Amino acid sequence: MKIYTKTGDRGDTGLFGGPRVRKDDARIEAYGTVDELNSVLGMARATGGLPEEIDEMATRIQDELFALGAQLATPDPSAHKTSLVGAERVAALEVAIDHYDSLLQPLQQFILPIGTPAAATLHFARTVCRRAERRVVALAKSANPPLDPDLAVYLNRLSDLLFVLARTVNRLAGEPDVSWRKPTV
Repeated sequence: MKIYTKTGDRGDTGLFGGPRVRKDDARIEAYGTVDELNSVLGMARATGGLPEEIDEMATRIQDELFALGAQLATPDPSAHKTSLVGAERVAALEVAIDHYDSLLQPLQQFILPIGTPAAATLHFARTVCRRAERRVVALAKSANPPLDPDLAVYLNRLSDLLFVLARTVNRLAGEPDVSWRKPTV
């Protein structure tokens, strides 16, 4: 089987179990940004700077992001059995956030997204995750049938987890948080 099909050469693509749509359709933007997030999370893992426990969690999250992308790529996920990311995955993220946050000093001010290469890449993943969330929220306004609201909630929690994990990776490497300093005039 060839990797190229030529079916999208005119700017459209097929949805799983659905019609062909323009490549700039809100649904394509949403699952494309989730795919980008998955790649950035892979970059964080590829740095070799993640502790084993966090790397294993990142692997699970990558699997979940692939499932979330499939859910977004399917106009009717329940009919095609792609509804795989929901409230139980949100709850698991919350448990992880609480665990890792308990290991950190409480924040007193904003911090810069910097530190070890792994931590900086997790910060980058967090910003892509926020964009994916915005794309899913935009899609939800027009999706028919409606999107599962847990998809946006999942991405919201995931961005929080990525922030906490970036701080944790820095702490474990002996890298302090770098506080934001308001520019002076």
